[in-house]
Amino acid sequence: MRVLSIAQGVAALVAGVRLARGRDRLPPLGRTTAPSVPSPAAQAAPVGRSISVVIPARNEEGRIAPCVTAALADPSVAEVIVVDDESTDGTARLAAGLGARVLAGEPLPDGWIGKQWALHQGLYAAASEIVVTLDADTRPRPGLFSALASALDGCDLLSLGPRFVCDGPAEQALHASFLATLVYRFGPIGSRVLPAPHRVVANGQCMAFRREAMLAADGFARVRGHMTDDVALARTLAGDGWAVRFLDAGDLLAVDMHESTADVWREWGRTLAMPDVTDPVRLAGDLAVVWLTTALPVLRLAVGRPTGLDLGLLATRLLLTGALRGSYTRPGLGVLLSPLLDPVTAVRLTQASLRPVRTWRGRTYPKRAKTGTYSKRTKAGTYSKRTKAGTYPERAKAGTYPERTSTGTGPNVRSGGPPEPPARNADR
Repeated sequence: MRVLSIAQGVAALVAGVRLARGRDRLPPLGRTTAPSVPSPAAQAAPVGRSISVVIPARNEEGRIAPCVTAALADPSVAEVIVVDDESTDGTARLAAGLGARVLAGEPLPDGWIGKQWALHQGLYAAASEIVVTLDADTRPRPGLFSALASALDGCDLLSLGPRFVCDGPAEQALHASFLATLVYRFGPIGSRVLPAPHRVVANGQCMAFRREAMLAADGFARVRGHMTDDVALARTLAGDGWAVRFLDAGDLLAVDMHESTADVWREWGRTLAMPDVTDPVRLAGDLAVVWLTTALPVLRLAVGRPTGLDLGLLATRLLLTGALRGSYTRPGLGVLLSPLLDPVTAVRLTQASLRPVRTWRGRTYPKRAKTGTYSKRTKAGTYSKRTKAGTYPERAKAGTYPERTSTGTGPNVRSGGPPEPPARNADR
């Protein structure tokens, strides 16, 4: 018991330092009309339209329409590209009917996860200076895209924290419990101080970057085998010297991620553990913080034997619960009750860490050779199952592809090492 008390004290100190970062955060992403200083590429594009939106989609007929419709209606968006990842439903037909440009995805090469492969193809098909990637279940609101373009003046890769749509108190309670674990492990989003590359997190539901910089980095290819694709991409690029930001954007973006409480347990519990982008020692440390600072106090309270530290940790968790209400479109009883589910959430994260699942959207992917992100590209970056090495579907205009070598690398790449950081970031 003494050893457990000491361990809990250390975990509480670690969690406290992380939570304290919330006192000095960047403001939430707000509405704006246009970047303050338009780039030459933006000036050459039609007025106000300098953004390509890329939406990877596999069997999303039931929920893609609001995303496509909102993106097409935004005056900052020049084109909406839906990359149809071999859907068997009416996703492609629906997206085309709404006015999106539908790109039929090529067969999935060996070693690639479907989403990264779709985004990789969409990146090369895009014609604008800035690319915004969206999941099909996102709900953009007016002003989102111009705000993203403006915020990119201060970073190289930007992802957003949305407001979540949950159906019913049980789903919301489990979702909010999972969300709290992210704060205990990585601190609140929007920190002014950039974390070390191995602690960077991102949300792949909405990301923004400059097209040429991502082409040069060959980012999606370098994380092609990761199930936790968004964090893998962010950490890989941060290691290259990119400034990676994660901002609150609840006023501009909503996401309806899951269909039920069971879906939250199965799918979000699977991804939040992040075992494929975190080394075992750090993963064990993160799990220990979750168990000792969130789960253990609830368990001791349930049996009527909480310590003083437990009560302090429970009070902290309740304060966080209040802060998390802003992360939901309709915060209700579920958010308030979410601390009661912290023990089962800890169980799920532990289970997903010990037995990672590599099945998604009807596909099962082979186990990766080792944990960690790709640090540089090798000849393994060439792509199989394609008609010609390094070629892509022909595009009509303005979207010609940069010259590529036989290894599938992009421009401005250092020989034998990772790509140079974006010029804007390097200058800064």
